[in-house]
Amino acid sequence: MKYLKWLLGLVSVLTLSLALGIFSMRYHDGPIEIFSGGPFSSGERVTGTEPDWEVIKDRSTIEFQMLEPGRSRTTWLAVHEGKLYVPSGYMNSTLGKIWKKWPYAAEIDGRALLRIDNKIYQRQLVRIAADNPIIPILVTEINRKYQAGATVENVQSNGTWVFELAPRG
Repeated sequence: MKYLKWLLGLVSVLTLSLALGIFSMRYHDGPIEIFSGGPFSSGERVTGTEPDWEVIKDRSTIEFQMLEPGRSRTTWLAVHEGKLYVPSGYMNSTLGKIWKKWPYAAEIDGRALLRIDNKIYQRQLVRIAADNPIIPILVTEINRKYQAGATVENVQSNGTWVFELAPRG
């Protein structure tokens, strides 16, 4: 019985520590890996001409922050013909419906900030329609980079949503 109480106490402390850690991430300058972070508090704001996104084509992840709500996250990316895209998978799954809030927020207010190499760009998340001819190209690019098993059919069934990170004035 003594060991059971000790184990229960240890599990309680670890659970509370994890919960506090995840909650405190909302105030951190950006995300850390899979954990969402708070609003960006560092980085140089960039205005002017559109960057050449081809230079980050093979980068595995980028950070972006929605303006509403002011939370940041790390995500995969695809670049095609100088435009930057981000996918959001698991949209039909139970876990995805609980975990993935940003795509729904992006449909309401797609204003976002993109932070790459400590430079911040104003962006607008624009959902790409599932029947858009670019979808097969983006699916191929996502599979090339991540071996994700993505399919056009999954995008068409709303299992994966794709957004362009378009320039915002």
